[in-house]
This record gives sequence, structure tokens and C-alpha cells, in this order.
Amino acid sequence: MKLVVSGVLLAGGFAALPLLTERNDLLNLGVQIFLAIVLAQSWNVLGGYAGQINLGHAAFFGLGALTTRMLWVGDVPLVLSLLAGALVATAFGCLIGVPAFRLRGAYFAIGTLGLAEILRITIGNILPEISTIRAAELASYNMLPRYYLTLTLAVLCVVAVALLVPSRVGLGIRAVREDEAAAEASGVSALRHKLLALAVSTAFAGLAGGAFAYYHVSYYPQHTFSPIWTFDAVLMSFVGGVGTVHGPVLGALFYVILKEVLALQWVEFHLIIFGVLFILVVLFLPGGLVEAWKRARRVIARSR
Repeated sequence: MKLVVSGVLLAGGFAALPLLTERNDLLNLGVQIFLAIVLAQSWNVLGGYAGQINLGHAAFFGLGALTTRMLWVGDVPLVLSLLAGALVATAFGCLIGVPAFRLRGAYFAIGTLGLAEILRITIGNILPEISTIRAAELASYNMLPRYYLTLTLAVLCVVAVALLVPSRVGLGIRAVREDEAAAEASGVSALRHKLLALAVSTAFAGLAGGAFAYYHVSYYPQHTFSPIWTFDAVLMSFVGGVGTVHGPVLGALFYVILKEVLALQWVEFHLIIFGVLFILVVLFLPGGLVEAWKRARRVIARSR
């Protein structure tokens, strides 16, 4: 219950922020945080709850961005463009899901990474020029709708995952993560539940990519297929607490804010710092910030 109240207060605070300030730098930071939450939470569904370490998550983010951008610039309404981007990402995920899930462990991770790299190189060759919006849209560019769009997506993503986890499907997904053979023996179809987790994961990744395409004035289409989007999602999920609903939210807040601070102070070293941080979390605090908070509460309770 405390987590629900904290989440509502956090979302309410972010929703009220534009009413308290007109600073575009703060709104821009908010957009980055919300996109990071959706990206991390989308990876967490497949990687955290289903136990399938997907290193090709950028492919679905990029497909959502590419589809949304092309349709939106072509005068298709934004909402329809976003839904189309999510649908294309999900369809591609389900298409490659059946053969990809024949691979296990490190082979699955490497296979998905290779697939994403193939897409990145292909898109870079087909669409080498920068993608820009039209002059009329540029003249009316406003950060406020981007802010509320990404905030809405972040809230919807977190709520959807929170409802999925305790459901029958969610329990089946976690059962597959723990032991596929035991899950199959108890009547839980491992392939079906992994595909369901993949569909949810890719849909939200596609929406995040679509929101990114709407947010940016110009960018290279190849950029949204870069592995950095995968590794950012993995890092945020593990730092916050992989396999939890609130872990990716904490990880996204921590990552984006710290990245902004480090980029100002140590622009040459912030990537190295995050790399070392990721290694330390995996080795000594696998539950991330969520586990750190639980340990701190236990220490405080014992000291009373």
C-alpha cells in the first residue's frame, strides 16, 4: 500500500511540475526520466520476470521510433502513429520469438544482440540521412505535450506491469523463469508465456521509441537502433531492482539524474563510472536499490 501511495504522489508531483515552472530544462529532464522508466520497465518484463536476457531490446525501440516518425510526419494522427509503432514492434518480436526462444541462456542473449545489430546496420544503409520534422511543426514545437505524453506512457506502463505480475499470466511467466521443466510439468506452457512476456515487452519498447521520435526535432534513424538503448535499459533495471515493479522506476530516476550530474562534471568518465557501478551492483547488490532499502530497514529495525 505504501508503494501505491508513493507512486501516486510521485506521478502527481510530476504532473503538477509544469504548473509550477516554465523552465524547459526541467521539462526536458522529466521527458528523459519518463522515457527511461518505460524503456527499463519494458525490458524488465522479459528480462526480469520471464528470465530471458534480451540484448536486442534496441531493435524494438528503433522499430517503434521509425514507424511512428514516418506515419506522424506523413500526417497520420500521433496516437495512431504511436499505436502503429507499438504494433510493428510487437509483430516483429512475436515473429522472431519462436525461433529465438529455441536458444537458451547466453545463446539467446547473443542471438538477440546480433539481430538488433543487423537491423541497425540495415537501417543505417537504407536511411542514412537525418530525419527532421517539417518547418511548420518546428515553428510550433512545444515541450509541454511531449512532457505529458511521456508521463502518461510511464504511468500506464508501470500500472500495466503492476497488474500483470499478480495475475495468472504473470504467475505463469515467473514460474517459467524459476524452472521451465517444472512449469511445463504443472501445465504451464513455457513458450506461450515467454511469447506473452515478449509481446508486452516489445509493445512498451515500441511506444517508448515512438515517444522518442515525437520528442526529438531531428535524429538519425540508425540512432534509435543503437545498442546503448538496450544497455541503458539493462543498467537501469539492475541498479533499481530487476524483477520488481518499482525497481526500474527507481533505477531510471537514479540513472538519468546521475547521468546529467556526471555529464556536467566528468563528461569523459561518466560511462566508465556507470560501467563500474553496474559491475558492483551485480556482484554485491543483485537486488539493486530495492534490496539496499530493505537491508537498511532491517538494520534500523534491529537498532531500535
